[in-house]
Amino acid sequence: MAIIDEYVKSHPKSKELHERALDHFAARGATHVGRMWEPFGPYMTHAQGSRIWDVDGREYIEFRNGHGALILGHGHPAIVKAIQDQVTKGSLYGASHELEIEWAELIKGMVPTAERVEFFACGQEANMMGIRIARAFTGRRKVLRFEENFHGWADELVAPHALGVVSSGVRVIPAHDVQALEEELATGQYAIVLTEGGGAHMAGQVPWEPGFIRAVGSMAKRYGTIWLLDEVVTGFRDGPGGWGGLMGLQPDLTTLGKCVAGGMPAGVLTGRADIMGMLTPRPPPQRWIPHSGTWNAMPIVCAAGIAACKLLKDGSVQRRVNELGAYMRGAGNRALKQRGYNWRLYGRSIIHTYFGPVDFEVDEAGNPPTRDIEMMLAGTEEKHKLGVYLLQHGIHTHQGTMFILSIAHTKEDIDKAVDALVKAIGEAMADGAIGESPSLR
Repeated sequence: MAIIDEYVKSHPKSKELHERALDHFAARGATHVGRMWEPFGPYMTHAQGSRIWDVDGREYIEFRNGHGALILGHGHPAIVKAIQDQVTKGSLYGASHELEIEWAELIKGMVPTAERVEFFACGQEANMMGIRIARAFTGRRKVLRFEENFHGWADELVAPHALGVVSSGVRVIPAHDVQALEEELATGQYAIVLTEGGGAHMAGQVPWEPGFIRAVGSMAKRYGTIWLLDEVVTGFRDGPGGWGGLMGLQPDLTTLGKCVAGGMPAGVLTGRADIMGMLTPRPPPQRWIPHSGTWNAMPIVCAAGIAACKLLKDGSVQRRVNELGAYMRGAGNRALKQRGYNWRLYGRSIIHTYFGPVDFEVDEAGNPPTRDIEMMLAGTEEKHKLGVYLLQHGIHTHQGTMFILSIAHTKEDIDKAVDALVKAIGEAMADGAIGESPSLR
């Protein structure tokens, strides 16, 4: 394949580092499953705004943005200053401090359902605590989840049949099946039902139907099950109140991550005071849940989170990024149609690539007309291959599956990305890397 050969030749230092990494990291030399490329990915040295550079001196327009955490782009001055100022005072106290209160107050001011706030080292930890609290509060054990919704890699958060997983108390049902949802909840066995904000996979590769997601809340309440809305990706990216705020949802618990800490590692669990009260110490024989964690509310993380939330609380950042998303959808889909390619772009500020058997138009919210999981996740292998072709054109994506936008992007960046996408598809087809029809998962 001509472009792949060209890529390998033009990235000698990345190739060398990849070969070194193979001796250390079992996942094909990568430290995250989403960073595995074929033949290898670029090794980065620095980033600023909407740009990122690799060890071979190549510059890319950045559409990965820290797995969605960097809605403000790389190196935003307010985040940099907050971290620099705090690191001289101390990065980790192992004690309470004022910054954690200020950060919690900002979060509560943005999330209407956040009566209480707890901090963690990552979003997955927040989801895990949500499950534990729900079990303690309801006295039930079972967990209800939806097909393809992602909440982390812990046992109760991944597919029950996944290798090495022990999760006998977890039930996964199809999305958008109201009858199946009610049948399960009506058993009275479920402590909690989890839903991913926006829809399955990074804010809605398979979007939720508004009527269905609203039914989850009312039905969970009817049967005494706690509803957790996982906004680790969508929280403060889709708006000051997250995706739940846009949709007018009232979950019992909400988890946040990524944007909430300005790109620093953090997870947040918010929700009803009575449920979160399971963390409150009680005298015997009453029972409660101790919450530990060395990295909870680190001062340096809180400082970055405060700076980020101050910028995100009025919604202007989100409006601008969503405008850029609409521009990319429009420009991209026009260009793809003109070339006769069966690829489409959809989404809000995380723009997903579609390569499937059906052509479609997106609606005003940026969503496709179908919620068929097999259709929307078709062509994953081809998208990953396309991602390398895009790298060779100076576009760094989430492995060809999505373009994650930030306020640092410009329309010129997007125009260049659309032009590169059209060229990359043509080159990948000419090389035989992708065909006219996508492979199913």
